[in-house]
Amino acid sequence: MGAASAVAPLVAPAPAATQVLGVQFTDSLITGVGVVVVVVLLVLSAFFSSSEIAMFSLAAHRVDSLVEDGVPGAKTLKGLKADPHRLLVTILVGNNLVNIAMTSITTGLLAIYLSQGVAVAISTFGITALVLLFGESAPKSYAVENTESWALQISRPLKAAERVLWPLIVVFDFLTQQVNRVTGGQTAIETSYVTREEIRDIIETGEREGVLDEEEREMLQRTLRFNNTIAKEVMTPRLDVDGISKDATVDEAMEQCVHSGHARLPVYEGSLDNIIGVVHIRDLVRDRNYGGTAAEDVELEDLIEPTLHVPESKNVDDLLAEMRDERLHMVVVIDEFGTTEGLVTMEDLTEEIVGEILEGEEEEPIEFVGDDSAIVKGEVNIEEVNEALGIDIPEGEEFETIAGFIFNLAGRLVEEGEEIEYEGVEIRVEQVENTRIMKARVTRIQQDGTEDEGEPEPEDAAADD
Repeated sequence: MGAASAVAPLVAPAPAATQVLGVQFTDSLITGVGVVVVVVLLVLSAFFSSSEIAMFSLAAHRVDSLVEDGVPGAKTLKGLKADPHRLLVTILVGNNLVNIAMTSITTGLLAIYLSQGVAVAISTFGITALVLLFGESAPKSYAVENTESWALQISRPLKAAERVLWPLIVVFDFLTQQVNRVTGGQTAIETSYVTREEIRDIIETGEREGVLDEEEREMLQRTLRFNNTIAKEVMTPRLDVDGISKDATVDEAMEQCVHSGHARLPVYEGSLDNIIGVVHIRDLVRDRNYGGTAAEDVELEDLIEPTLHVPESKNVDDLLAEMRDERLHMVVVIDEFGTTEGLVTMEDLTEEIVGEILEGEEEEPIEFVGDDSAIVKGEVNIEEVNEALGIDIPEGEEFETIAGFIFNLAGRLVEEGEEIEYEGVEIRVEQVENTRIMKARVTRIQQDGTEDEGEPEPEDAAADD
């Protein structure tokens, strides 16, 4: 017994093994199975990561087109995107499950050969590197380049994953909504991957790269602003409105059209606060000269066409649709007290998208007199001035124009030649009629006495003298 005991320590220990259902699992077999499982989980991680990009980058109108064309997988794809919150929860639950499982399994495998602390450290950093390279970066890059085709391919597997993970999805869907409600966040945690600001950046990048010219860029940006614009911002103000009394004669109305240069005139009863309709010079001339009725028997009131009265806060997108439906070319803008604020014509709305449409000797609303300076008409919207000069003049609740900003900043009536400054912007009042600011020179001044790189000073500074 003594000899046997002395020899025993020299014999190598048998490899650890576990028997399950009659199958002998050695350390090497467990390691091999574990590696295969980790590889499968890494593939699933790539699947869920690429799904997030593909699903939320594909536009809804494009999905509808795929369904109409009968493309395989399109109906499943549309069904998934119909509930984007549930879709995102499905992707996040699946992705987190496989990533955590990878780390846990790897830690267990390494613990067979290494100490527990070392196994945890290697597993954490190793799986992080694998997930970043093969579970996030590469699959997301592929999904960006092949959004439509990849979304169609993964729609059915993703639907299957939703069924498998249904209990967890329901729980986490409910929990995320409750957390968002408590924290004051949105009820839907998913958002569009492309925001309006990003679209603006894309447009500017397109111009820099030569894909878009300056006019195309400006038109696209005006289109983006259109549905955030209200009637007050585009109307012709009351001071510039040319109207005619309903008691006037047809000849007087024709003369007023000629003198004002407008084809249409609002017709009022008593004052401009009671506009009852619009007359067109075409109807005046036709009925006056070719109507088959004696000229003295033609009444202006008989030629009046009805119009709409809209609040100054009316969204111009809705207003345009309403004017098209009613076949109107001019509407009256009123304030909360029913007082006439101005007029909006179809031309005003068109100019919001295509830019200013000048007639005859009409002047440009913004005329540059140097790289950093421009003569601006008083009624020009502040947003247009900011965009043209690259400045940041704020809009107020009571004003939208550069004239309104000057008056608000000064706090009183201003005179020609007055100059005011506001955060790197110098404004000189160039023309005033009665109490109204007609023109102002807006100049972007350099801070701390330095000049912008590559932008020389205007050479026409003597024009101020």
